Amino acid sequence: MTAEGSFGRLDDDDFPAYTMGRAAAMLGTSQGFLRALGEARLITPLRSEGGHRRYSRYQLRIAARARELVDHGTPIEAACRIVILEDQLDEAQRINEGLRSAASRHPADA
Repeated sequence: MTAEGSFGRLDDDDFPAYTMGRAAAMLGTSQGFLRALGEARLITPLRSEGGHRRYSRYQLRIAARARELVDHGTPIEAACRIVILEDQLDEAQRINEGLRSAASRHPADA
């Protein structure tokens, strides 16, 4: 891989750049919390060749939202479900907006 090609990863939200320890430190939580999120299937970190967990920026944002809910007293299983539903809603809204934009640019012939 060229240096130019690797710079593209700097903007890639899905690139697994963070070790478990670094991710936990960035979120101000424990590694056990990140493991629990994995067990609840909220996030599935990729594994390095040595088997170590690696997290992406997108996964860290998801984990941060779950931590926020847990910090406010929501059980971890419920927090994970809430985050999943919020993420699905955001995606549906993006799709709907794209469809509305396309429809307004190309109105159907009447």
